[in-house]
Amino acid sequence: MQNVFNADDQLRPFFQSTLKPTAALSFSPYSSDAHIPGRHLSGLLNAEYAACIDLDETAVENHRQAALFSYSGPVTLPLNRETVDGPLQNFCPHNLREGFHALYALARFRDDDEALELATGSVESVLKLWTPERGWDVTQLENLGIRYQECEGFIHGEARMLGALVKLYRTTSDSRTLELAQLLKDKALADFYTAAGDWDPGRFATRHSHSVTCVMSSLAQLADLLSDGDLLARVKTFYDCGLWEMRDEIGWSPESVGQQDTDHGEANNTGDILETALILGRWGHTEYYHDAERILRCHLLPAQLRDVSFVDDPPNPDSIDGLRDVVNRHLGAFGFPAPYGHESTGKGRRNLSFNMDIVGGTVNSLCEAYLEVIRPTGPGTSVNLLFDHETSVSKVQSPYTHNCLEITLKQPGPLQVRVPPWLTREEIGIGGTNTEPTCANGYLVFSSVAAGESVRLRFPLKDSQITLSERLHIHPIRVTLRGDSVTGMDNFGANLTFFDPLP
Repeated sequence: MQNVFNADDQLRPFFQSTLKPTAALSFSPYSSDAHIPGRHLSGLLNAEYAACIDLDETAVENHRQAALFSYSGPVTLPLNRETVDGPLQNFCPHNLREGFHALYALARFRDDDEALELATGSVESVLKLWTPERGWDVTQLENLGIRYQECEGFIHGEARMLGALVKLYRTTSDSRTLELAQLLKDKALADFYTAAGDWDPGRFATRHSHSVTCVMSSLAQLADLLSDGDLLARVKTFYDCGLWEMRDEIGWSPESVGQQDTDHGEANNTGDILETALILGRWGHTEYYHDAERILRCHLLPAQLRDVSFVDDPPNPDSIDGLRDVVNRHLGAFGFPAPYGHESTGKGRRNLSFNMDIVGGTVNSLCEAYLEVIRPTGPGTSVNLLFDHETSVSKVQSPYTHNCLEITLKQPGPLQVRVPPWLTREEIGIGGTNTEPTCANGYLVFSSVAAGESVRLRFPLKDSQITLSERLHIHPIRVTLRGDSVTGMDNFGANLTFFDPLP
C-alpha cells in the first residue's frame, strides 16, 4: 500500500494490477481516484493503531492528497477521472464507502480538520442529492458536469457506505452522519436483509459478493455502535443462512455469487465475514470466534502473496512507472485466491490479479482480528483467538507455535480463555495456577490470576478432515486439519498452492 503510487500521474495510486500473463499496474476510470485512497488509508492507519506498525508518512500524505483531489470537484462526493490527463467527472455510488473511509481515517488517526470538514460536507451532499425512494438526482449531477455511473442497485451502491459512516460517527458524533446511516439501515433491512435471512439474487439485484458481505458487516458495526440486539440478530440470521450462498467452511468467498467452473474468490469478502464473526463473538456468541479463527488460519493468512519468485518484471524500454518493479511492489498483496492457492483450476479468473483495493480491505479486517485476540472484560481479560499476542496487560503464547497455550497476566484479575469446540474440558491439563476454573459459554473462567502468574493449558491439537462445499466449488475439496490449521488440501494440480496436497 506504500508502493503503488504512479510517478507518471502526480504520485496518485494505481488500482488495477496483474502479475500474469503480464505484470503491470494501471489506472482505472472507476476507482483509482475515488476508491484506492480510502482502502489504503483505512488499512494503513488502522495497522499503525492496532499493531504499532511504523508507516512511511510520505505514503500516507500521497494517499491523503489523492483523496483530497477526488473531493475537489464541483460537489463534495468522491469523483474519478475518465483518463489520467482528464478532469474529475465520474461519480459512482459504489465509491462512497471508500471516500468516507479515507476521510474518517484521516480525521480519526491524524486529527485532520480538512478531512473532517469534507466528511461532514459529503454527508450533506448525499442527503441533498439522494433519497431512498427517489435515488440520485442525476439531472442535478449532470448540470454540474458530472457523469453518473450507475451501480447494480442499492446494495452494490449506496448501502456500502454504512460501515464507513459508523466509523465516522464514532469519531465525530455528528447527528447527520447517524441520520444517513439509519436511512441506509432501514432500507437494507426492509428490502434485502429480511427476517428470513435468505439470499435471493433477484431481490439483491447484484452478484457482487463483496458488496453483500460488506453491507452485512456494516449492519453488524451499526448494531455494535447502538447496542441494538435486534439488529444484530437480523445480521446473525443472514450470516447463518443466506451467507452460505457465498462462503464455504473456511471462509473462502467467490468474487461473484453463483460463478461457474472456477474456484477463485476475493479476500476482502472473507475479511467482511471475519469482521462480522468477531462482532457476533464479542456479543456472546462464542462459536463465531471459532469461525473467525478457522477463517484466519485456513484461508485469509495463507492467501497473502509472500513469494514473488515465480514472475518477472516486464520489459520497460519507455520507463513507464506502471511497469517498474511491479513484482516487488506486489509483495504482501491479497487478491482473488482459491481455497488451495493463488490460481484456480477450471477457467479461473483468466489472469493472476491482486487489485490494490483488496489489499487495503483485507488488512483492515486483519487489524480488527488483531485487536480481538485479547480483549479486556471489565476488571479481567478475555482470550478469544489462540494466536501469539502481547498487550500492556497480558501475553499469550499459542499452542500452534509452542508446546501449550500459556497466558501471563501483567496485572491481577479474572481470566477467561475460549475453548475450541473440538476440545472437551477433560482433555485440558491446567498448570501454573492453583485456581480451579469454571466452564461458561465456551470459556474456561479463572476467578483470579495473580500478576506474573502463567496459566498453562495443555491439550491435543486434534486431527480431523472436512470437505468444502461441493455446491460452491468445481469439485468437493478435502481439507485435513490439526486443530484449526490446515495440514493438507486437495489442489487438483493447480499452481502456486498454499498447502501440501492430499493423495
